[in-house]
Amino acid sequence: MKKILVLSILIATCLFLIACGRKEMADLILYNGRVWTGNSNQPWVEALAIRGDQIHQVGSNREIRKMAGPSTAIYDLQGSLVLPGFIDGHTHFLDGGFSLRRLKLKEVTSREEFVALIAQEAKKLGPGKWITHGNWDHQRLQPPELPRKEWIDEVTRENPVLISRHDGHMALANSLALKIAGIDRLTASPPGGEIQKDPLTGEPTGILTDAAIDLVSRHIPEPSFEDKVEAAQLACLHAIENGVTSIHDMGEAANFEIYQELWRRDELKCRITLYFPITEIDVFERLRLRGPFGSDWLRIGGLKGFVDGSLGAGTALFFEPYSDQPQNYGLIHSQMYPEGIMETRLRRADQLGLPVAIHAIGDRANALILDIMEKIIRERGPKDRRWRIEHAQHLRREDIARLGRLGIIASVQPYHLADDGCWAEKRIGPQRAKTTYAFRSLLDNKVILVAGSDWTVAPLNPLTGIWAAVTRQTIDGRNPGGWIPEEKITVEEAIKAYTINAAYAEFSEKKKGSLEPGKWADITVLDRDIFSIAPEEILKTKIKMTFVAGKKVFERRD
Repeated sequence: MKKILVLSILIATCLFLIACGRKEMADLILYNGRVWTGNSNQPWVEALAIRGDQIHQVGSNREIRKMAGPSTAIYDLQGSLVLPGFIDGHTHFLDGGFSLRRLKLKEVTSREEFVALIAQEAKKLGPGKWITHGNWDHQRLQPPELPRKEWIDEVTRENPVLISRHDGHMALANSLALKIAGIDRLTASPPGGEIQKDPLTGEPTGILTDAAIDLVSRHIPEPSFEDKVEAAQLACLHAIENGVTSIHDMGEAANFEIYQELWRRDELKCRITLYFPITEIDVFERLRLRGPFGSDWLRIGGLKGFVDGSLGAGTALFFEPYSDQPQNYGLIHSQMYPEGIMETRLRRADQLGLPVAIHAIGDRANALILDIMEKIIRERGPKDRRWRIEHAQHLRREDIARLGRLGIIASVQPYHLADDGCWAEKRIGPQRAKTTYAFRSLLDNKVILVAGSDWTVAPLNPLTGIWAAVTRQTIDGRNPGGWIPEEKITVEEAIKAYTINAAYAEFSEKKKGSLEPGKWADITVLDRDIFSIAPEEILKTKIKMTFVAGKKVFERRD
């Protein structure tokens, strides 16, 4: 009996030791790399061990290689830079998916090319089909000028057209689209938008801004459910190809159903946090939904609102008029009407514990929303709100300090400065430009900086944003030392804005944003070390591999 007992104890001990050994074995090992963890206590390591969908351990090659078992997948990184998976803090994700197969006018530099591409699109689509998207930029035309409906009417007689400027706050409609919408010389501009009209004839030019765009867009047929699912699939694929493992979608409530369908089919390749329009706060109240909630893959992050438009469209709201349009101060967005409605919605959001992300570009727009936020914070007391201002583009010095004092997150899109820097001073003058995209000043005032692309306004690739934030060079090549160079930030600061800070903004910093044991194994591998190369070389860097939840979802083959 004693022998049986001893034998049983030995067997149990062996099984326990085997189980312990298996527990230490990794499913995946990445070694021989230069791994930036994002953890200030252990910022650099050589290797990672992954078990399941989480990071199991980080450390030296020797430490991590010990965790290899017979079934462990092992990658020799050959010195590649490894980062936490990029998190894009501001996209229009589903629209971006559609844009990948639609008309592209962003790089057009002449009227002739503009018209030719639209004519080509009309021929491809066939009569009766709407021509949309485009993402044109009139500042790139030589000479810069706003397009008119007369440019394209001849080649689009059977196709209604509503093509957006790349910032989404201005669009060009042809005569057929205006007719469908019932817009003519007598149609008044709606609050928060403008139907531009020829000063001599009074006829619409075809240019619509902000709320006026809705007068036409409401007539565009809704894409089918499967079309939307396909667009979401394309967007996810585009994200992981660019090393983006999580995105914040400033979209429509209906997008949730599309992403949920991808998740149901096990085809959701990146994590999505969706922000609903603030005008739909009633939905949250009726369902008594509180705070950010959802799964590891799909979450509702909060509410997105607008105060103004954009600089390029001339609808960003300023205290002083535009330098090139002395009568224009910009426009207050329709979501600010009737007066006081934005404050009411923010109070309701605060009661529900819902984060808000409010679009503000001009200095007056930023001041207005900060006034509202500060009033609510003072009255309702301190709280972990993680409220955001989207873009925070043109700020007064006192409002930069106020952002830090109130703990408001600045959600910025660095690549915009590389574009806007080519022409912004013509619009607002050199003095106001000094606090445009003021990233260094924001960080110095203890503001948490979150970075994103605003895709499709700018490329989804975070490396383009990091390059812009670090160099502040402009795409016209006229600012080799940087446009307003005193506002440059470091590579590490820019990466934090695309990783741990973006995770913080969505209340997920304990699960992602850095490479630490217990966090999701969302990882981006680059083909060169952007910490050590010349900042100008960052644009030449490519994504080598992308891992989401411990699985390799992308590998570059070229």
